[in-house]
Amino acid sequence: MFVIATIADTIRVPPSLLSQPTLTSVQTEIEKRYPNKIIVDVGLVIAPYGPPLQIGDGIFVPGDGGAHHQVVFKVIVFRPFVEEVLIGTVTDSSEDGITVTVGGFFDHVFIPVYWMLNPSTYDEDTGLWVWTPNYEDEEDETGEERDEGRQKKNGSTAAAMANAVKTEESAVEMETEEVGDSDESRFEIEIGSEIRFKVKSVNFTRITTTMKGVQATTTTTAHTSNRVFGLDGGASNGAKAHPKVGGNSDGEGGDLPTPTAVRRRSSSADLSDSDSRPAPMHIVGSICEDGLGLTSWWKEAEEDIEEDTNEKC
Repeated sequence: MFVIATIADTIRVPPSLLSQPTLTSVQTEIEKRYPNKIIVDVGLVIAPYGPPLQIGDGIFVPGDGGAHHQVVFKVIVFRPFVEEVLIGTVTDSSEDGITVTVGGFFDHVFIPVYWMLNPSTYDEDTGLWVWTPNYEDEEDETGEERDEGRQKKNGSTAAAMANAVKTEESAVEMETEEVGDSDESRFEIEIGSEIRFKVKSVNFTRITTTMKGVQATTTTTAHTSNRVFGLDGGASNGAKAHPKVGGNSDGEGGDLPTPTAVRRRSSSADLSDSDSRPAPMHIVGSICEDGLGLTSWWKEAEEDIEEDTNEKC
């Protein structure tokens, strides 16, 4: 869920901090600029990780009293990988799906309808999604297999008829208990509940203004850790983009790491006529597997299994 990313950026040190050591002033500016910032194709920056790795010489430009340093440093980034299981809290529910927050610091997790447990329906009266598992199908299949095994073993028509009568009687009993079991088989996804979900995709959206209007480009990319990023989220081209960082006046210094290639899938949309803007980073989750969904559902099942085990012992 959390990874360490290497960032290369130009950090401006204001005149008020020039009296301090360069390392201290640069670290202060990094702590002001990066936490709680989303970098496209990288993730949500949580905090700097350790002191800067390399700091270049300060450069002054006309009309600006601050010093500009080329800096390489590491940050802790929230960037879950695909198929990772996370726990969050349900914050909203609509006909399209449910919205989840993770850790109270990331609110853009969405679980669409097609990643819900099956069968799930949207209750318009309560405004909640409801999972209604059908246990009868599984019990019927088990009963049919049991009946077939008995017929083959006994090889008697009379035994088969007796089994058919028993099956009919059990079906009648199940129908009478159906009303009482309907409430037990109804699981609502309530607002504020703790939910366990699996990450299906992590999407980054870049909004730009062009001659055609406002454009939103959404990119889903495979994650890598051995890359050097600029503030705009683009990977630097190693020594070509930053030939020497942290070098002295003689040009000596360390080269930046070579970036690792990634596979991307992008899509664009026109937002000129839209009032809303998509989040720069959003996660698509799934609860369409056993063990996923509200944690309270599976805690009750585990407790029942433990009770049955204790009774048998």
